[in-house]
Amino acid sequence: MKAYVFPGQGSQKPGMGQTLYNEVSESRALFKKANKILNFNITELMFEGTDEDLLQTKVTQPAIFIHSAILALTSKTFAPDVCAGHSLGEFSALVASNAISFEDGLKLVSIRANAMQKACQDTNGTMAAILGLSDEIIESSCSEIDGVVKPANYNCPGQLVISGEIKSVEKACEVLKEKGARRALILPVSGAFHSELMSSAVNDLKKGIEETDFTKPSCPIYQNFTGCPEQEPAKIKTNLLSQLTGAVLWNQTINKMIDDGVKEFYEVGPGNTLQGLIRKTNREVIVDRI
Repeated sequence: MKAYVFPGQGSQKPGMGQTLYNEVSESRALFKKANKILNFNITELMFEGTDEDLLQTKVTQPAIFIHSAILALTSKTFAPDVCAGHSLGEFSALVASNAISFEDGLKLVSIRANAMQKACQDTNGTMAAILGLSDEIIESSCSEIDGVVKPANYNCPGQLVISGEIKSVEKACEVLKEKGARRALILPVSGAFHSELMSSAVNDLKKGIEETDFTKPSCPIYQNFTGCPEQEPAKIKTNLLSQLTGAVLWNQTINKMIDDGVKEFYEVGPGNTLQGLIRKTNREVIVDRI
């Protein structure tokens, strides 16, 4: 079986989508449609913007979604048995599998990005990557620290990202270094994604999801919140909303896919982050991009 996987925030880069726009004529109408939906020229920022321009959550998330979704929708080789997306990438996966339209997907991503950026501004949060410790030690240590700090992204064996209040995350980094972490690195992010500090963004996204027409996807979608395949629209909606404050179970998702028979993984979008994470599972699978 083939799985197509879609990257999340952090995979953006200057010039993203430019080659796709230049070389695939069918993509141009979708890029132009994206500008109209967002009511600003995001393609100009994608093609000509700086790293700093692309760091704003309200720009980053739509930009990655646009690149990934258009790449899938215009590809002549896109033929998934299953799909999954890392955090934001789950929206790209839903569009690529025909669960929602490109237009509705971009509207939801824009709602999500703006709500998350506001939550970042209203809270004192950050994230940190912890390398070289077991998930169990990190989970246990976080639970013993005052304030908000919790596992947020289970990326691959030996790499887990924690999220929460700045002081609590900094304390967790100190504790985890003492317990043998190879690295405990505060990340250059604007807030505490996938934690309760994003709670204020839930209502906006919930309203958007409730007003959007979801249909049964053309293939199972392995969702971040459960790590399991889903095709029932009502459950997809619930898991998509829960993902905002819940952890991204990416490592669990990849292993579940392999256990279920996936032999090939193809990353769809900018960068190669997911390819690297999948290879670190040390499972015998093909990893590439379309």
